This record gives sequence, structure tokens and C-alpha cells, in this order.
Amino acid sequence: MSTSRGNTTRQRPQKYQNKTAFKNDLHDTSHRTKIINSLDITGVCKRCKDIIEWKIKYKKYKPLTAPRKCVNCEQKTIKHAYHMLCSKCATEKQVCAKCCKPADSPDEEKVDESQNTAIQSMLKGLPERKRRTILRYLNKQGSDQQKTSIAHLEKMIQEMDKMALEDDLDDFFSDDDPISSDNEGKE
Repeated sequence: MSTSRGNTTRQRPQKYQNKTAFKNDLHDTSHRTKIINSLDITGVCKRCKDIIEWKIKYKKYKPLTAPRKCVNCEQKTIKHAYHMLCSKCATEKQVCAKCCKPADSPDEEKVDESQNTAIQSMLKGLPERKRRTILRYLNKQGSDQQKTSIAHLEKMIQEMDKMALEDDLDDFFSDDDPISSDNEGKE
């Protein structure tokens, strides 16, 4: 790409394109690489977890050789690379051990994931109209940053069934019914 002023768009596609995905254990089958690949990343926020997983995936992760000093308690208790707080201090303060920002607890994330899968399985069995109504409601809830319970959604489905039943009954007993209009004309 030229460095001339105003020429900011590329005219050709990327020259070298990867044919296969990068594998961090393709040529290196050492014990250290196996340990790094099997690491369980806990005590950090989602963003920091993604960053550390990227480092592991592309062989950029460098494990600690000796424990580091915790920023909070100033003890040499940090055993995981890229962390600023030890796990004890991070859980006490309820912050991410890497970026030190307030983070949701991992237990809440697991509950949210299980709740989402339960909602998705519940939605699969519904008719299209009800499914779309509930999805609109959930999107509206998501923008308001509120949690929705499965019991609340089931209650909503029951109310929609009740409304649909009332609409069917209204249609059945409407004045436009040809049978009832014939009877009224004879009397």
C-alpha cells in the first residue's frame, strides 16, 4: 500500500493467506506446551480470559518461573502469568485478577449460560409467532440490562395461550357468523 496522502484503500487482496490454521502443538510436543494447553483460566473477567486464551492459542503465553508479588497484599502468592492480584485478594474484592476491574463471578456466568440453554430449548417447541414475541421481549430486556427468569417466560407463554383462546372464542361467537344471522332473521 502506498504511503501517499489520501491513498487509504487497498487495491489488491492480501498476498499471503494461510492455508491451514495455526496449531501451537504441531512441532512442539514438549511437556511444557501440554501443560500450557491444559491450563484452566479462572478468576478473570471475560475480556481478560479471551486475551489469555489467545496467547495460549498462538503460542505467546509465557508462564511464570517464580511466584509474583500481589499488588494488594504484597505477598508472593501470584502463581498465574499476567495476573496482578492473587486469587484470594481477587475473590475478596470481587475484581478481575488481571485488570483489577469489577467482574462478575464465574458462578453467575455459569448460571446465565445454563439459563440461556434452558430458554433456547424452551423456545424450540413454540410456534413461530410466540417465539418471535418472546425474542422481542428478551431483546428489549437485554437493552435494559435486566435478568429474565424461566418462570417469568413460562407465565408469559400461558398468558399468550389464554389470549389466543379468548380470541378463538370471540371469533366463534361473533355476530358475523352466518348460522346465527339466519336464526335472527327468522324470528
